[in-house]
Amino acid sequence: MFPHLPIPVPPSPPTVSDRRFNPLAWLITLAIALMPLLTACTLPQVSAEERLFLNLSLDFLGEYTLPKQKFQGTPVGGLSAITYDRKRDRIYAISDDRGDLAPSRFYTLKLSLDAADPKAPKLKRIEVEGATTLTDETGQPYAKGSVDPEGIALAPLGMTVFISSEGVASKGIAPFVREFDLKTGQGKRSLSIPEHYTPIKDNPPQGVGDNLGFEALTLNVQGGNSVAIEPFRLFTATESALMQDVDPEHPQQGASRNRMLHYYIDSRTLLVSEHLYPMDPPPDGAMYHGLTEILAIDQGGHFLSLERSFGINGFAVKLFQFASGGATDTSNFASFKVLQGVQPIRKQLLRDLSELNIAIDNLEGMTLGPQLPDGSQSLLLVSDDNFNQQQITQFLLFRLRGK
Repeated sequence: MFPHLPIPVPPSPPTVSDRRFNPLAWLITLAIALMPLLTACTLPQVSAEERLFLNLSLDFLGEYTLPKQKFQGTPVGGLSAITYDRKRDRIYAISDDRGDLAPSRFYTLKLSLDAADPKAPKLKRIEVEGATTLTDETGQPYAKGSVDPEGIALAPLGMTVFISSEGVASKGIAPFVREFDLKTGQGKRSLSIPEHYTPIKDNPPQGVGDNLGFEALTLNVQGGNSVAIEPFRLFTATESALMQDVDPEHPQQGASRNRMLHYYIDSRTLLVSEHLYPMDPPPDGAMYHGLTEILAIDQGGHFLSLERSFGINGFAVKLFQFASGGATDTSNFASFKVLQGVQPIRKQLLRDLSELNIAIDNLEGMTLGPQLPDGSQSLLLVSDDNFNQQQITQFLLFRLRGK
């Protein structure tokens, strides 16, 4: 409603008896009279891209390096993914140890903030409080080299976590997504994974590449809230293209065409769809380039993604916002080499972390963290130190806001 706009009165149409009546001239006069009102009511032009993406900002607040240490006889390292438990105010971090140094496991971490300046809180300290060994449905730890855990997400009831494994392609071991008890680490159920993800060394080869399987995992709710929300959605994505999707013009570590799976979960686990996630081209000199994490930020199909590269210039990391709405279901595509008529996931750059002017390590994990003192939402990133003395376990803290 526009109460301050004068309402123009259109001219009365001449009567039929008026022999001088000109219909075209009368319509032109009417249009001119109504033009101020029509112009005042015109809505601002909004592009399709602006309607698709959220208007987000990301402010860097600081970093923290976790000291090298052992906990309960295990080396704390290889932290490939994190998930935040809002109810208990704790972080669970998966180690990607394949059992070479200790049984496959996840850690419980306590994070403390320095809120001396409420507008710019800092990471004060991160403490290791627990280590939970992953076991199969019979309660036995996984055999050495049989799993490669890379993703972790807390279920909404706060009693279990979902964990993804990249598989071990060199041994023909398929990737998986399984639910584990939060306290005991015992496996409870597994999601059904399409056969085209299983590594097979035929000619042509099929499935996930070695160390390039389900690196990314997220749920579309934040687990451990005061109100449990079920059913929910789970999403997992490959770090790089499947072997059958590799195009000669888009090699495995190039601008690859990754796949993201979408599941509906309650008492059942149902595969809903699959979509093509297009990687950005790697920076010059990159030897490794992959999608290391995705993070659902609402229940409307909006996500963040973390793309990481390593090469002669060290590590390079970019954060993107992406939306799954409108993307083609590719579940029945045996290969991505022919993609006529396929609408991929659409994305836009949120932040290039090279702009932070700090040394970036091997960032692989990402989660929405605790609420900051000003009431805004925190975002936490963590690096995988590869159990290398020359690398660090680096935590980065951001403020994530909608403008």
